[in-house]
Amino acid sequence: MDRHLLTLALGMFAIGTDSFVVAGILPLIADSMHAPIPTVGQMVTLYAISYAVLSPVIAALAAHWSRKGLLMGGMAVFILGNVMTALAPTLSVLLGSRLITGLGAAMFGPTATAVGASLVPPAQRGRALAIVIAGLTSATALGSPIGTFLGGLGDWRITLWFVTALGILAAVGVGLLLPSLPIPPAISLRQRLAPLTDSRVTLTLLTTLLAYGGFFTVYTYIGVSFDRATLGNGDRLALLLLIWGCAATAGNLVAGKLTDRLGSRRLINGALCLTVIDFALLPWSSSSLASAIPALIVWAFCGWGLLVPQQHRLLAIFPALGALLMGLNSAAIYLGVSASGILGGLGIQFADAHHLGWISAVLIALAFLCAEGAHRRMARSEGAAPR
Repeated sequence: MDRHLLTLALGMFAIGTDSFVVAGILPLIADSMHAPIPTVGQMVTLYAISYAVLSPVIAALAAHWSRKGLLMGGMAVFILGNVMTALAPTLSVLLGSRLITGLGAAMFGPTATAVGASLVPPAQRGRALAIVIAGLTSATALGSPIGTFLGGLGDWRITLWFVTALGILAAVGVGLLLPSLPIPPAISLRQRLAPLTDSRVTLTLLTTLLAYGGFFTVYTYIGVSFDRATLGNGDRLALLLLIWGCAATAGNLVAGKLTDRLGSRRLINGALCLTVIDFALLPWSSSSLASAIPALIVWAFCGWGLLVPQQHRLLAIFPALGALLMGLNSAAIYLGVSASGILGGLGIQFADAHHLGWISAVLIALAFLCAEGAHRRMARSEGAAPR
């Protein structure tokens, strides 16, 4: 069973590398395209919007497709999008290619997490989710720093060819190692729409949206917001991304174990409270390498430690709608990421890149309020059930 989960994690590794590596090579792309950094930063926004809008749509429309076929098709579209990005001659083609890449990721990502959760008993669901998501977080520890390093060698297009190669490797792995999976049972349209009218679900999704919008407002522009710590040195930036990624992977794996033991509320609230403080202090902690490193560790450990308990909470509300709920949660993440590209760009234009942490802190504080609202509604529902 772990072999199957690791196969899904391999695909998430390719998607994660593509999602996060752009932040490390953003200045190089801007120079190559002779465009401002905030404009080129919309690569992240368009990719995220495509992922966010299409994830729940695909989960609904492809409900009766073979799970393995959907995973393979998603990876094929993902590879095509990255080839287009690597060959893009103009900024418009570059930005358009990210919409296609986001479509491929939307086909693969939510399906992979839902399949992973369905392969194990409910008591082991947190661990299974953590293994699949570990592909995403380990991409920040390995894929993104390696891609940033390759881009720093002189051409950011090398980085995109690297991501394309990862996608091909992941497609081969899924094709050879993942067994044929049963098609999910038929679910009526009314059942599919039920989560959208449930306040427990909407508040949980708002928590995800606001929290990841806060996390990525700084990450999208990490090259300029941490320039005092890196001194403009690409190797230092790659080191920070490596540390960030290692902490993210550790946070995800720890959260997977603790969610099954402690439940979701303690982990969600603890992660959000710590990151509010961390981001509020970022204008000062990002000023030197010595203070930036612990700030990044807290940010990544808690930020990616949030994802497993959030998904666990959604699956606890509607266990039979795993694929749709994972699609909605992915949509919330990438809506937050798309908003972060816009908010961060505005913050740089009208204030200062070093103060983006304050915007993040406000968004994460709002996420905490939504998380508590979701918990209270879930508690009321559970209390009313026996009556």
